[in-house]
Amino acid sequence: MDSTQLASAANEMRVDIVSMIAEAGSGHPGGSLSCADILTALYFGGVMNHNPEDPHMEGRDWFFLAKGHAAPALYAALSAAGYFPREELKTLRKLGTRLQGHPDSNQVPGVEVSTGSLGQGLSIAAGTAAGLTLDGKQGCVFALLGDGECEEGQVWEAAMFAAHKQLGNLVAIVDNNGLQIDGKITDVCSPEDLGAKFEAFGWEVTHVDGHDIGALVEVLGGAKAAGGSKPHAVIARTVKGKGVSFMENQAGWHGKAPNAEQLQTALAELQAACA
Repeated sequence: MDSTQLASAANEMRVDIVSMIAEAGSGHPGGSLSCADILTALYFGGVMNHNPEDPHMEGRDWFFLAKGHAAPALYAALSAAGYFPREELKTLRKLGTRLQGHPDSNQVPGVEVSTGSLGQGLSIAAGTAAGLTLDGKQGCVFALLGDGECEEGQVWEAAMFAAHKQLGNLVAIVDNNGLQIDGKITDVCSPEDLGAKFEAFGWEVTHVDGHDIGALVEVLGGAKAAGGSKPHAVIARTVKGKGVSFMENQAGWHGKAPNAEQLQTALAELQAACA
């Protein structure tokens, strides 16, 4: 895809995100909207080697959504990539659906692991990266974390392990939107400079505008290609609720569904952005 097509794909994902959450009557729009461009770069920008016809393909790249509450963003990306029909997005959080509030790897093709308990995703990703290395297998492991999630101690245990094991096939992406469910991360339990922290643990660190898809493709693709003896951390500065003006930078939209009127306002803004 070229830059225009990638921007359109990200916007279409945002349409799906707000639509499915409104249909469900519950969900997490803020952090799902903030990471849509990151997922677009990974799945449609040529960064990840993946195959919807064979989700468990040998030699594939792996993606772990550590911030599992942003499942609507992952579902939107997977459906657009062809892992399951887009119409199924309407079943989010409904009785009997595969598309639960947090992703279930036993039911949804393309979901590598069930996530939702914050802090665990990077550990799983590091373990997978170590396993690939021990088995001499190809594949880069990407893990998308929330910045509030980085207040969890287990994140830093995994960071220490990954550096010690020289996991150059591991890329951690931090969706650094500055907000979590209780407010600003700097007010709740400030992780201070996340890039400096990862560097202190022995990681290579790159900062990027998390809504510049071209830059994301370059940075994420570069981290994958670099390999080497250090894991890579990409600190992506984002806006919570990106694309919907009344949701942007509002912690209250961390886990709340729009009503019918709000949905129409959101869709009108997103559709105008495509024009």
